Amino acid sequence: MRLHRLSLTAFGPFGGTQTIDFDRLSRDGLFLLHGPTGAGKTSVLDAVCFALYGSVPGARQSGQALRSDLADPLTLTEVVLELTVAQRRLEITRLPEQPRPKKRGSGTTKEKAQSRLREFVPAAGGGGAADGHGPADGPGGHWKALSRSHQEIGEEIGQLLGMSKEQFCQVVLLPQGDFARFLRADAEARSRLLGRLFDTRRFAALEEQLNVRRKAAADTVTAGDERLLALAHRMAQAAGESADLTDPSVPAPDRAGPAAPGAPARGRGRAAASTARATVPGQAGPVESGGRGGTGRAAAGEDRVAAGPGEPGFAEAVLVRAAVARVSARERLAVAQLAVHAAEAAEHRAAGEWEEARERDRLQQRYADARRRAARLDARAGERAHTRERLERARAAAEVAPALALRDAAWHELDAAQRAERQARSPLPAALADAESDHLAAKERQAREDLGSLGAARRAERRAAELGRERAALDREARADDQTLRDAAEWLAAWGDDRRAHQQRIDTAQEAATRADQLAARIAPAAERWEAARRRDRLSDDVRSAEGELLVAREQSAAAHEHWLDLKDRRLRGIAAELADGLRDGQACAVCGATEHPAPARPGAGHVDRTAEEAALAAHRRAEEARQQAEAHCQSAKEALAAAAATAGSTPTGELGAQVEELRAGFARAGALAADLPAALEALGDAEREYERRRDGQQQAERRVAARTSRREALDRERAALEEELARARGDSPSVAERAARLERQVALLAAAAEAARTAGACDRRLQDAEAGLSDAAHRAGFDTPQAAAEALLRDGEWRELQQRLDDWQAESAAVEAELADPGASAAAALPPADPVAAQTAHQAAAARLRSASATHAAARDRCTELDRLSARAEADARALAPLRAGYERIARLAALASGTSTENERRMRLESYVLAARLEQVAAAATARLQRMSGGRYTLVHSDERVGGARRSGLGLHVIDAWTGHERDTSSLSGGETFFASLALALGLADVVTDEAGGTRLDTLFIDEGFGSLDEQTLDEVLDVLDSLRERDRSVGIVSHVADLKARIPAQLEVVKDRSGSTVRHRVRG
Repeated sequence: MRLHRLSLTAFGPFGGTQTIDFDRLSRDGLFLLHGPTGAGKTSVLDAVCFALYGSVPGARQSGQALRSDLADPLTLTEVVLELTVAQRRLEITRLPEQPRPKKRGSGTTKEKAQSRLREFVPAAGGGGAADGHGPADGPGGHWKALSRSHQEIGEEIGQLLGMSKEQFCQVVLLPQGDFARFLRADAEARSRLLGRLFDTRRFAALEEQLNVRRKAAADTVTAGDERLLALAHRMAQAAGESADLTDPSVPAPDRAGPAAPGAPARGRGRAAASTARATVPGQAGPVESGGRGGTGRAAAGEDRVAAGPGEPGFAEAVLVRAAVARVSARERLAVAQLAVHAAEAAEHRAAGEWEEARERDRLQQRYADARRRAARLDARAGERAHTRERLERARAAAEVAPALALRDAAWHELDAAQRAERQARSPLPAALADAESDHLAAKERQAREDLGSLGAARRAERRAAELGRERAALDREARADDQTLRDAAEWLAAWGDDRRAHQQRIDTAQEAATRADQLAARIAPAAERWEAARRRDRLSDDVRSAEGELLVAREQSAAAHEHWLDLKDRRLRGIAAELADGLRDGQACAVCGATEHPAPARPGAGHVDRTAEEAALAAHRRAEEARQQAEAHCQSAKEALAAAAATAGSTPTGELGAQVEELRAGFARAGALAADLPAALEALGDAEREYERRRDGQQQAERRVAARTSRREALDRERAALEEELARARGDSPSVAERAARLERQVALLAAAAEAARTAGACDRRLQDAEAGLSDAAHRAGFDTPQAAAEALLRDGEWRELQQRLDDWQAESAAVEAELADPGASAAAALPPADPVAAQTAHQAAAARLRSASATHAAARDRCTELDRLSARAEADARALAPLRAGYERIARLAALASGTSTENERRMRLESYVLAARLEQVAAAATARLQRMSGGRYTLVHSDERVGGARRSGLGLHVIDAWTGHERDTSSLSGGETFFASLALALGLADVVTDEAGGTRLDTLFIDEGFGSLDEQTLDEVLDVLDSLRERDRSVGIVSHVADLKARIPAQLEVVKDRSGSTVRHRVRG
């Protein structure tokens, strides 16, 4: 990479545009970049970095920090760098995000960051960028635009250079002071710097991944052991008193080897386990037990080693304790089985005795009860004979019951028939009240004949009624038509006047609508002029006030600016004292690099420090901002006043307001009249439709009147003919219908009376026949009278009750005789009384003992089953956990080795440090080649990996070998001058190694910053010889320094001159 030209505009201390020609400066290989403090030497290097990477080293990243405070507001900050890299000549232009004045109005707006990349394309057969002197567009070639994207340009430059911004700042812009600190830094600080340069993040990531995997494996193993511990607790609960598994342990001979390096501490189960630490016997043997023939628990041995979750041997401890618990549980199960057998035999005997006592007690009770029942039967023998006699009379009366029922039914029928006859005769005349049924039937036939002769007259009467109704309807229609004709005549007579009134209303509304439109068009412009006149009056006062404020702001801004420039000039005159205030004995000077300060400057009277100058600058900026805001406000007020005056004209505001109000009042009146137009049009339409309806109704009524006259005459003729016939048929009745209705009622009454008389006679004859039959049946059944037979009858419920009572007495008598004749009951009655309660109590006690023994046996059996199940789970978990534990031990050992915490890592060197140590060896070898020339062959830089004390890391040590003494010592023992050329050699060596690491990109331009003031004349010559030798690879080296002797030694110089209007650059080259 070779730099050709750098152009800076409004960048840092450079208020205008400055161009640096690196091709002129690089002809002799070395050039000097010098100038007073604060002039902008570092800003030149920042500009190079900003052009390449879009940012600068340190905290000055924002566009506001990069922009020059001395630049014109209309001049944008811009950096243009022309360089050759990878045989390609490129031009990079970058503008940071920055404020600029608005194109319209006052104030500023943000200008977005911009980037442009161009490449010089040589003409066919012509030169090009390969020689590093590509011209502008012309016969030799032209510039081709490549990109305007920040991301694309950054990726292109990064790919061509092969290094990041941090690497570039360490390799091309050699910060010698940083490498002096690098010489004295510890291993951790060197690791951070080398890690950024050589990108060893993948090795650090590998360390982290190993630690993550170790922790995950540790958590897995601990979780597995905690599951085993949970199973151990459950087995302890299941075993009851047979074992204590709260904290399992194992015999010492069965324990695994020592824990692998980096084995984890106990997991979450450790706290619980530590509170109840248990031991496991080293050897088991038979002891005396409470059970018959059983074996006891294992005797405790002497060697006991505890184990907890996460520790080796924990799974074996759980399995051993599980086996002990299972053996003890099975012994308890055998004892419980024997107890169950004995209890079963005792319960069987007690059950037999209880059953025998209950049976004898039952027989004795049954025999005594039979004796009591026999005595009760003997006491009720008379009652039983009376009941039997009553049932026999009831059976005889039952033969007479049908005749009785027939007589009662005939009597009820006769009574009902007589009541019906009396009711049917009651409406008849007195002459027919006692008539026979035949006479009543003859009267009925005569009435029917009279009713049949009125059929034609009834039809004629209905027709006459219809004619009357039709004649009445014609009269009603005639009256309605007469009224319609009178109304139509009156309305049609006034139609002409009504139509003219409607049309006049419509014309008035239409004229008002036209007038309202004309007034509406005049209101808006008049209102606008009135509003503009009121704004004109208000803005006149605002303009006068804004002009006064602007005058005050200009005076304050000018005074603040003069005050700031005065303080800045006074501070620059005393800048030496300010720099001297930060000097400390033994520390390098920030200007010359010397560690001795024999006569530092002292502040004089009226000294101004940075704080005072920055406060004055802030005050000036605030005053300037207030001035700009006042100018913008004043200009805005004037423009608004001019606009309002142009709209309002010269008419007074009050007159314009009166015009607007008059127009609005006229518009309101016209609008009110115009609003009646739709209603007027609708009213005219309704009136016209009403005219048509009235005229049609008049014509139709006239036609109906003519037709109705002929119809009325026909109806009158037909009605007169019918009236003669009806007068004959009515007789003395008001109408034929009433006479027919009277005859129909008479026929119905006569028919009902005749039928009721015939029915009553038939019922009387049936009653007489039934009474004769009843007398015969009573005599045959043995009763004196029918009444006696009726009294002997029983109802169904009484009959069943008496029969059931006799049957019960007979069944009870038979049952008592059978009980008393039973030989078993007789034999039991002869024995002493039985005691079943005592036998039951004895059986219950035996059953309780059996249940207790069975429960004990079931619990022992369940305990064995549960212990077998949990033991199988524990064995399966232990087998599954074994490979996980082995894998954890491998990954833990590897993670500790990579992290430098393992005892096997004797130098406590991390994996990343181990990789960086190889890079540091290369850097030391490359630096030694130049350090020996600078030190006259005295010093050699070597890498040291010896272990340091305490917990600090090793592997990145740097020592120097002193050829004069033959001893190797730490770099911190070098003097100030020796430290400078050692750090310079280290920086150059690092640049070579990083360049090779980045793919061998050729670096033809380097910059070295400060530190030459600490060298004596001979050492300075040797250092310059080394730097001059860099030209062998066609490099150019820029030295940034204040040392005056370098101005005489290096003819090619770039001077940065500081001025109140902004810094400038001057080229000083031979020829």
